Amino acid sequence: MRKPIIAVDMDDTICHLVKRAIYHNNNDFPTHLLRYEDMLDWDTDHLRHPDCTQEIFYGRPGLYEELELFDEHVVGEMEKLHNVYDVIIVTAAQPKTVIEKWNWLQKHMPFIPIENFFPCKRKSLINYDLLIDDGVHNLVPALQEGRKVLCIPHPWNLKAREQYAFPLLTTWKGAKEQVDLILGGQPISS
Repeated sequence: MRKPIIAVDMDDTICHLVKRAIYHNNNDFPTHLLRYEDMLDWDTDHLRHPDCTQEIFYGRPGLYEELELFDEHVVGEMEKLHNVYDVIIVTAAQPKTVIEKWNWLQKHMPFIPIENFFPCKRKSLINYDLLIDDGVHNLVPALQEGRKVLCIPHPWNLKAREQYAFPLLTTWKGAKEQVDLILGGQPISS
């Protein structure tokens, strides 16, 4: 019997990308300070300095290796999930950021093998039983295809959370138990 597949996003799901990008933006463009709370949409062009393109905001060399863990529970809970389920990391990445993302993952979660690392923007093409993500563009198609989801709440997905009432994962504490309930109604032993 195959293990259920848990697809887990990286950026702003197991680590904090937007907050770190804002930190660098605010150092580089102090006349256009950004706040996490103001990031109500993926398109932040109108908030950033005109010289701060999407490429500059998210393309700073080394950015993906310096990201902070989502919270103090994420590593332990990811390892618990990995021990019971087939956990795959499915992350949107530009070619130049793939190595940085893999390096970050190996530093913090070395139990995730390379064959479970999928740089992929169109996550709906991947086979999984449950998606843990913050991106509405991934969560909504998954729901529409009848798949189970867990949403990591952020300002940019507030409207969709209200519209679709996604189950939420606000902290990684207890994530394994929450996944157990969603996938089968009964906890699966570790």
